[in-house]
Amino acid sequence: MSKGNDKLVKEITARDEDFAQWYTDVCKKAELMDYTNAKGFIIYRPYGYAIWENIQEFLNHEFKKTGHQNVYFPLVIPESLFMKEAEHVEGFAPETAIVTIGGKEVLSERLIIRPTSEVLFCDHYSKIVSSYRDLPKKYNQWCSVVRWEKTTRPFLRGSEFLWQEGHTIHATEEEAREEVLGMLEIYKRLGSEVLAIPFVTGKKTEKEKFAGAMETYTTEALMHDNKALQSGTTHYFGTGFAEAFNITFQDKDKVLKPVHQTSWGASTRLIGAIIMVHGDDSGLVLPPYVAPTQVLIVPIQQQKDGVLEKSRELLASLESKGIRASIDDSDKSPGWKFAEAEMKGIPIRIEIGPRDLEQNHCVVVTRYNHEKTLISLDEVVSKIPSLFEKIHNAMYQVALDNVKNNTRPALTYDEFKEIIDQKGGYVKMMWCGDQACEDKIKEETSATSRCIPFEQEHLGDICPVCGKKAKMEVYFAKAY
Repeated sequence: MSKGNDKLVKEITARDEDFAQWYTDVCKKAELMDYTNAKGFIIYRPYGYAIWENIQEFLNHEFKKTGHQNVYFPLVIPESLFMKEAEHVEGFAPETAIVTIGGKEVLSERLIIRPTSEVLFCDHYSKIVSSYRDLPKKYNQWCSVVRWEKTTRPFLRGSEFLWQEGHTIHATEEEAREEVLGMLEIYKRLGSEVLAIPFVTGKKTEKEKFAGAMETYTTEALMHDNKALQSGTTHYFGTGFAEAFNITFQDKDKVLKPVHQTSWGASTRLIGAIIMVHGDDSGLVLPPYVAPTQVLIVPIQQQKDGVLEKSRELLASLESKGIRASIDDSDKSPGWKFAEAEMKGIPIRIEIGPRDLEQNHCVVVTRYNHEKTLISLDEVVSKIPSLFEKIHNAMYQVALDNVKNNTRPALTYDEFKEIIDQKGGYVKMMWCGDQACEDKIKEETSATSRCIPFEQEHLGDICPVCGKKAKMEVYFAKAY
């Protein structure tokens, strides 16, 4: 281990020694974020924000491909508007930040800083929709929201976070439900195709669903410490919001009807998922398709004839192929450059020195497994895309194996508690459907229901918590 690598790694707490501190160390040392003077509000530094931009790029492409349009709505919601849907208000009221003064004037009506934007979209839709010809409306916005959290952690839970929130209205229940499941599939593909994270998908219980929704569907990821992380959700609202906000349309049969509504969102907590699923004791390990820098070129003895020139030529060739590449031609030592690249999780490092030039090859190092390979300088650019695919697939498989190895059935409540306490991960268990059992589980184990999986497995006939007849299988876990 080089001196540079040794020094940087010592600045990171070992992952299995203190996972929470390891996470914070990586967020800071990899320069993803920084804290501000306002508690719970963070700065997204360029490297962290670039990860978010790559997530945005995939989602924007998929949203627009399926007929969605980007919009932007105000940051604030008049309190009277916010209060229109009772269940929604009850769910978000404890977390709201409220503006009471504008300039030097006390406001005649308080303004809620948006915790989510359903009511703003509803108010707008009620004004622009009158006929079946106006439907569907499929809008999405990229923005920040504020929720006054008591306990915060970078990316995972903050007083302000970045996200996208889709809001759509449809003429029929069938079309709205199709939208909800279609968007869930896009989130699932984001995990498998970009983040190298296998998501468990399913429906939320009544207790865990979104405030005001009839049904909520979720993508859940499993972290290295065997806690779950809700990673993207979609909601079917039925006609509840439409009736509260009078969003009606005249259908083809001339009858006035309420619209069927959905919303769906994913946030910067996905950055936290990437860190906690893939990271190691040396720092970040980024999947290639989401990495801001996919390839870093490190010239060795760059003052020697031809080294820097060849490194820059290689950089230009990589960039011409659409590969996000950079070169570290600073005066830092090679060991320090290697350690910094590891800390930042750059998927591929290419080393070029005088001896490499003589033999017309370079050293290619893959971050996820530290494997070193000699590749001809004539072939390295053409081989990078297949190497990305190999890295992505390998990282996905490791994460998938972790989910499989840490998903366990429990046939009794004692077995459930033992697994949650001793091993963590997902516990599959039959459930009667009574919230009292969910409440008891949370109170006694801190575990919560994560989802009702689409593919149900019959593990038994009774609910292990209360002994009543079981209605469904549910995944439970401790979660962030």
